[in-house]
Amino acid sequence: MPVRLSSMDLSDPATPHASSSPNDATSTRRSGRVKHKPVLLQTDPNASLLANGTGKRKRDANIEEDDVDIIGSESSDLDESNGDPDEEELKEKRRKSRSKKPVAKPAAKKPKTSAPKTTSLPVRPATNGVKKPSKPRQPRAKPSAVIDDEATGLFSEVFSQGHPAAAVASEWITRYEQHNTNAMCEIVNFVLKCTGCDLQVDVHDIEDPDNAASKLEDLQEEHQAKKITDYPLISRAKAYTSFRATMTGFFRSLVQAAHAAGLLYSDLAMIENIEVWVTAMSSSSFRPFRHTATVIAFAMESTLCAVYSELADSTANTMRQKEGEQKKKAVNKKRVADLQNKVAEGERKSGLVNKELDDIFNAVFMHRYRDVDPKIRVDCVTALGTWIIAAPDKFFTANYLRYLGWLLSDTSAPTRAEVVRHLSKLYKRKEDIGRLRGFTERFRPRYVEMAIRDAEPSIRAAAVEMLDLVRDTGLLEPDDIDNIGRLIFDAEPKVRKAVAGFFGENINDLFESVVEELGGDEGMAEAIGEDDPQDPEMPRRSWLKFKCLAEVLELYSAEDGEENAELDAHTTGLIAGDMVEPSKYALAAQAVCQGVPDVKDWEILAGYLLYDNSAATLNSRGSKSPDYHFKERCQLNEFEAMLLLEILNESVKQRLLEALESETDKKGKRSKARVDEAREAQENVAIHLAEVVPRLLRKFGANPTTATVVLRIEQVLNLEIFEELRQGSTAYAALLDEINKQFLTHVDGHVLGEASNAMLRARTFEDLQEVTDGKLQELWSETVSSLRTLTSARGGQDVDLDSLQNTVTRIMNLARVSDCVSIFEDVPRFKSKNPTPAMTDSLATILMNLVRSDPFEGEDERGDDSNVVTTNSMKALLFYHMWLVRSIQTSLTTGTNPAPRLPDIDPLADALLTAMITRSGTAAARVEAAEACLDLYTLYASLRNVSAPASSKDRPTVTPPNKNSQRFRSTNLDSSFSPIPPSCQTCILTIFAGVEKLYARLCHRKLEPAADDAIDDAPEDPESDVDEDEDTATGEKSQTRKLLAERSLCELAGKMVLAVVGRVFAPGAEGVEKVRSRLKRNEKRLGANYREVVAYLDEKKPRARAASKSKAKAPAAVVKKGGKGAKSKERVVEVSSEDEEEVGGDEEDDEENGELPDDRIEDYNTGKEGPGNVGTWLQVEEEDEIMGD
Repeated sequence: MPVRLSSMDLSDPATPHASSSPNDATSTRRSGRVKHKPVLLQTDPNASLLANGTGKRKRDANIEEDDVDIIGSESSDLDESNGDPDEEELKEKRRKSRSKKPVAKPAAKKPKTSAPKTTSLPVRPATNGVKKPSKPRQPRAKPSAVIDDEATGLFSEVFSQGHPAAAVASEWITRYEQHNTNAMCEIVNFVLKCTGCDLQVDVHDIEDPDNAASKLEDLQEEHQAKKITDYPLISRAKAYTSFRATMTGFFRSLVQAAHAAGLLYSDLAMIENIEVWVTAMSSSSFRPFRHTATVIAFAMESTLCAVYSELADSTANTMRQKEGEQKKKAVNKKRVADLQNKVAEGERKSGLVNKELDDIFNAVFMHRYRDVDPKIRVDCVTALGTWIIAAPDKFFTANYLRYLGWLLSDTSAPTRAEVVRHLSKLYKRKEDIGRLRGFTERFRPRYVEMAIRDAEPSIRAAAVEMLDLVRDTGLLEPDDIDNIGRLIFDAEPKVRKAVAGFFGENINDLFESVVEELGGDEGMAEAIGEDDPQDPEMPRRSWLKFKCLAEVLELYSAEDGEENAELDAHTTGLIAGDMVEPSKYALAAQAVCQGVPDVKDWEILAGYLLYDNSAATLNSRGSKSPDYHFKERCQLNEFEAMLLLEILNESVKQRLLEALESETDKKGKRSKARVDEAREAQENVAIHLAEVVPRLLRKFGANPTTATVVLRIEQVLNLEIFEELRQGSTAYAALLDEINKQFLTHVDGHVLGEASNAMLRARTFEDLQEVTDGKLQELWSETVSSLRTLTSARGGQDVDLDSLQNTVTRIMNLARVSDCVSIFEDVPRFKSKNPTPAMTDSLATILMNLVRSDPFEGEDERGDDSNVVTTNSMKALLFYHMWLVRSIQTSLTTGTNPAPRLPDIDPLADALLTAMITRSGTAAARVEAAEACLDLYTLYASLRNVSAPASSKDRPTVTPPNKNSQRFRSTNLDSSFSPIPPSCQTCILTIFAGVEKLYARLCHRKLEPAADDAIDDAPEDPESDVDEDEDTATGEKSQTRKLLAERSLCELAGKMVLAVVGRVFAPGAEGVEKVRSRLKRNEKRLGANYREVVAYLDEKKPRARAASKSKAKAPAAVVKKGGKGAKSKERVVEVSSEDEEEVGGDEEDDEENGELPDDRIEDYNTGKEGPGNVGTWLQVEEEDEIMGD
């Protein structure tokens, strides 16, 4: 019976009887069954087909299926024996196989290596020939929408779905081998189509390559006549998203296919003809042709670089094989000759590829890296960086690197950024650093210049990161290291963040050198021993690093310290009452916490600051103490202590921020365990911080700079956790005692401001409010008593004018924190028979007297002090009236009886008018008086829009301050307010004209002529004139003066605009219309900020830009009504989110009522209680938004 051959029989290399014939393959068994012998591979009729792996093994048709199992069972025995098994053995095996349960198949045995030489078959997979279907790869999306209905040929094949670039390139190679001219015509037309040109070339043009340039000029002229400006390579249409990748991918595949097929070396005309058309198109004056051809040429060059590297590696491997063969004792000369021929062939191919690389580089890159289009220059930088990494033997030389160095000075920011990006990649290749040594020496100054002075912050940050890599290679000079390290104080956050790691390495280098000076690790161990984790106030190694950190920061900040000090003094003299901005040291501390991990352990840093390391303590222990030199080296001066306190403040903030972030996992989910852990961390910080802050105040409170920083650290304390402690009130009372001491002992405005903020923040917590109010009452009593004593002695010769200035400043800060109405109105009673006016007048009267008269009259050298006393007195009085308006609002909204009485604002208005008249020009006190006058009238005008109780009968009636007063004739709420007097209006306009001229002179702007306006002819303050040197000066100081002048102008103009909108000025041509026209006269000449402020007077721009930003309440809309030619009437409508659609229906009613938006007085920080910071109580949210633009 014929039997089908088994695959195992064919693949068994241990098969004996290599010379048996097919006729001997069968024999008769004793049982009468036919016994088959395995057929040898040499006699298998399918052996030749199986040898090359292109066919499949087939079984003979005359072999029955029943005998396959028999052969399979016999084949396993043939591996272990060289003879045929007898019949008894076969029977025994069959019997055992029937009695045993089926078991898992054992692992297939490996074939014996001592078998006769036979042709090996391809190995089948372990899954019995059935591969597990792999997950289909997501094909890259191709812009199929690029293909139009008329697109055919190669363009449609490349950009159609389901056509891989490699397959299309192989098909084109096949067509080229069949008819090279037609195929070349296809490739040129494909390039033209990629440029967006529908014109084509024919076969005759391809046959004449010398005429390629003139043919392209004709096509260019014809295509330009269509006036098409966009082309696919730069199009932002969705269809062209992957156009570049698909186009360049095809040309990469084309070069690879030509390399694999050998056409790149056998048919040089193919690549040369493509280069002729592409290089000619890359020199076109038409940008679509030039840009597209440049990208194609660079794609081909990149692929040739990969081929060049592949050939170089292959040739090097062959050369090593040849050398190894030659070193053998028995040299195989034939093999050596073959290897030598292979090396020669590889060198020949490398030479051809090298020639093509040079041709494309010289014909395209050499001209396009200076192209007028910055996008093409960016492509040149990207391509050169790719070539250097792909073929370092060819391009990683000074001849090619210099182009990157030259492009560092490119005028285009994206080009410079691309150069820095690729240079950073090169510096990361540690094995090629030697090739960059000469290049770095040449262009290192440009590196540093870009990091310090480049116009783009992102490029500066990237340059700093690149210099960090250069530093690791040891190619950076010490002076350059210091210049980059000073960027830790830079104004740009990106630059500070980038330089953090660089700065940290500077600290580590200094720390290592200091440790060596102290005897290395052995000397440090002898001096301080091991670190005690339980006691953060014990000396440790990290203290020395903190000292090094402070020294470096002091060194880097010393260079511009005098200039900054001058600017700070200049700024402080011109601006009063500003919100405290983070200093440059606080901003630098944020970056330091990222670059120096040691400072994150804020408990150890606080222990270092609290440690008594004074000279007296060291001398008492003697210089022979083992730790003497270590502690002497760790001593801090006041400036270094201030720097470390800033870092401590930032470190605590980051610790609390990390605790809050730990409440959620990476997916944003919260768990109870995480929340409890974060809560515990916050409690630990609060407990430790509550203990540390009073000690820091006692140690560093004498210096205003360090006291300010410590008070700022106190604001990080989480009072919600602190008030939950058992001894919360007692411990916080002790902390408030230290804060009060700083408030009373310091005269620095920053210290007083931070102390006031601390008390204002404490009053927002109910459990701590009682303790805080008690401390505030003590401060009020002592401060008011001091003011009465000082003002009563003004007639004598020993008046302490500095104390007067400091006392008024403290009163202003206290008025901002707590309700001061009763304190300002309280009239003390003295038993003395002849009390002075200062002892019997109220606090409000005393401050108004200071506003009216110059307390430093006759002392020309104390002009700044005079401004401070006058302006702070004005602010304190305005805070007093704000608290009054707050109480009136509360009475009106709640329906409280008896009716509230409006205060008489005439005395304060007269005092402000006197301050404006007695001063000249643009003196700070005069400008502040004008703004205070506008704020005062607008503040009380806001009561017009106070909402009444639910029942109109319950609405109280506001009683005017004096029935005979000309300004308050009626008890009606709306008619109880009078406009600004004409005298005040005239002074305000005069001051505005002076501020306007000062800003215009500083910025070299020409103003609109006055047009017979007598107000503008008022005499100017000679001190406000700008010297010629300052007028033409450039630099930071000049820019600061301009910014301050613009801010003063916009603040005054903003308050005037708010007064116009609120109908604070008198109606008519001499009132509100005159102010309106004056504000808009130079609207287009004073910059964008001023233009946006004045734009609120326009009826068609009702705070539209600020509406999206304001969340608390919608902006007020200014509506203009009336026919053509008629003067407009303005009204302000309060728009809320609920009744925004009903504004149009209530316009006429609101016009008659003349309501002003309710400007509720809330604390600036908390929104609960307190009038807020100075300068913000009258400005609605939208005005602040404009000023921030």
